[in-house]
Amino acid sequence: MQVNWRLIHAAQNSYAILSAACEQEGYLLSPADTPLDDVTCYSLNSINAPLYREEIAAAGCITVVGGPHATAFPRETAEYADYVVAGEGEFTLPRLLAQIDQGKDGKIPGVATGNYFEPADSCVRLDAYPAFSQRQGYVEISRGCPFSCAYCQTPHIFGHCMRHRSIDAIAKYANKYEHARFVSPNAFAYGSDGIHPRWEKIEHLFRKLEHRIYFGTFPSEVRPEFICEESLSLLNTYCSNAKLHFGAQSGSNAVLKRLFRGHTVDDVIHAVELCNVFSITPVVDFIVGLPFETDEDQKRTLDLIQWVARSGKVHVHRFLPLPGTLLAGTNARSLLPETEKICGKLAYSGKLTGSWNDPEIRFFRRPSNDIP
Repeated sequence: MQVNWRLIHAAQNSYAILSAACEQEGYLLSPADTPLDDVTCYSLNSINAPLYREEIAAAGCITVVGGPHATAFPRETAEYADYVVAGEGEFTLPRLLAQIDQGKDGKIPGVATGNYFEPADSCVRLDAYPAFSQRQGYVEISRGCPFSCAYCQTPHIFGHCMRHRSIDAIAKYANKYEHARFVSPNAFAYGSDGIHPRWEKIEHLFRKLEHRIYFGTFPSEVRPEFICEESLSLLNTYCSNAKLHFGAQSGSNAVLKRLFRGHTVDDVIHAVELCNVFSITPVVDFIVGLPFETDEDQKRTLDLIQWVARSGKVHVHRFLPLPGTLLAGTNARSLLPETEKICGKLAYSGKLTGSWNDPEIRFFRRPSNDIP
């Protein structure tokens, strides 16, 4: 049975991860620019899903769709795809391919079809699967997040309990390449419950890595309250990145509370100041246009953006309600003229990147200031 993977830029790391998992079970995922026989697999987010719906519905082969959008809307996606993988795919996708290969109906936990859906009955143990195989990807070191940020899909897809790949397994894959880069919802939470950091675990990991380490930068980031003298000392001692990427999201404590962020504006300010002390450039994420944001809230965010930009970089997103999140179904509020003016001015000066007017841009390309 020929199994193909539809090449989509936003799903490159998913391709690397799932190729390795399927290869273990004897299925090779061949890259394809169009749906091909016998089976074509897709990984879609909620922005690019509409672009591929007609292609999938009209495909002359068996189609399997996974990713964040499929996880949020398994039954809806099953209206135009033959099979939908909801949630983590390393265990489910090879199992489904075996069902298809054997002529069975594919009705297994974690898969939706037109008249069937049963949620997955297990979660993935990262060490049970390769980080990547023939197709190189970033090494995913952790999954899950104990926080419930109202705009974020991570807990919905991966759960609230953090799971970590072992240090030896990480080193096995990271040491294959000159630059070690990692995927994690919070790189500084490695080895911990996601709330109480374990710096000794991170140092042990660093000591096992043989080449240049990039940690807390693209394609990962950290949380501001995890930025302290100990974490930055580890970064300066072992890592090559001169930047550290973390999320502030708002300059208003009232907004942060409603977002369930679990940190304050003071945490953000302290993190930026510490980065400056350690000669590390902070790259700080903000969301503008949140549905419950008042004019005063937005002005406070704008003030914090300008303050951060004096010594660091800023990455600004226009709020986008993602399915499966607490803010799904809401609408972004308008931006103040002052917000648009200052964001444009900072972008022109090279201090700000992002998509404060078009929230979809970040799903199609990587922001340049994520590069160390």
